[in-house]
Amino acid sequence: MAAIRQARFLNRDRQTLLVAVVVVVQAVAAVFFVADALGDVAESGITVHILVEAVIAFALLMGVFLGAWHMRLLLAEARRREEALAVAQGALAQHIEARFADWGLTAAESDVALFALKGCDAAEIARLRGAAQGTVRAQLSQVYAKAGVTSQAGLVSLFLDDLL
Repeated sequence: MAAIRQARFLNRDRQTLLVAVVVVVQAVAAVFFVADALGDVAESGITVHILVEAVIAFALLMGVFLGAWHMRLLLAEARRREEALAVAQGALAQHIEARFADWGLTAAESDVALFALKGCDAAEIARLRGAAQGTVRAQLSQVYAKAGVTSQAGLVSLFLDDLL
């Protein structure tokens, strides 16, 4: 889950960086065209060439403002999504705790059940908890019995059903 979150942040950061680079390039180009047009006006007055440069400079400036506005929207949307994800994660954690309490799981059974929900098998859970595999298997059996399921997949499906 953490790897997925990190990949999302990196993707968002790349998008933001790309928009920022485009905005900076447009700003530099706009400054160049404005300075060139002002120099040409001072040198030879207003000509068709200068009018074309003015239109290009105006278009580039609009691109700068729109790019900056778009970047602001991207960052605001990313913040909203991060906040919604944090709320959802908190709500899911509360829901899991409530279900575990409803089933009357002990603290050890709750730990084992949480690892099972995360996709760990009995050997992994035993290693992570520093317990014997037989103990973990017995705890998983108790969890499944209290939850009214017969397997890890059944346990996971209870929570998926609740989410859907």
